[in-house]
Amino acid sequence: MKNLRLKSARAALDISQQQLAEMVGVSRQTISAIEKGDYNPTINLCISICKVLGKTLDELFWD
Repeated sequence: MKNLRLKSARAALDISQQQLAEMVGVSRQTISAIEKGDYNPTINLCISICKVLGKTLDELFWD
């Protein structure tokens, strides 16, 4: 399932996939795969992304 909440939160802060990837220590392809729903990130990566974007795990990753 696509993660449109992540993509939306990233876009709202005007952060590119590359910039987010650098901030959390992964490749741009990893961020792309998460947004497309092709990759299920570790909890630690989820937390790192949430911190950068100022969101909670519930807001970005859990229903």
